[in-house]
Amino acid sequence: MAEGPKQQMPARRKARKRALDVLFEADLRDRPPSEVLAGYVERIEKPRPDHLGYAVGLVEGVAGHLDRIDELISSYAEGWTLDRMPVVDRNLARIAVYELLYVDEIDDAVAISEAVELAGQMSTDDSPRFLNGLLGRIAEYATR
Repeated sequence: MAEGPKQQMPARRKARKRALDVLFEADLRDRPPSEVLAGYVERIEKPRPDHLGYAVGLVEGVAGHLDRIDELISSYAEGWTLDRMPVVDRNLARIAVYELLYVDEIDDAVAISEAVELAGQMSTDDSPRFLNGLLGRIAEYATR
């Protein structure tokens, strides 16, 4: 039984990374995330990984709530506009805010730490601290 959570975390992290890949590409190419997602899923060899469903859910959820998510990020990103943020950070924030607001089975602390962890691997040296602060403020707002 103790194995369960260990296996879930890497799968969800892989799902977040895949969702980030799709949202990053959609953002850079100025294409709808659903369109980029369809092409992305087509290219994945079968059998498809179990975590793909969660990745698809993240992309579709972010796309479906993008205006609200971006509004919150813009409101709480002190001194930063969405356009000035690194593309990776902007999309990691979108995924985490989606999880904070709309995915009940993910604890706020997990959504934040996963975004911070991925930022540490994939973005600037300042990104983990920036995202931690931004997402912490949004999580506080969301729990009111």
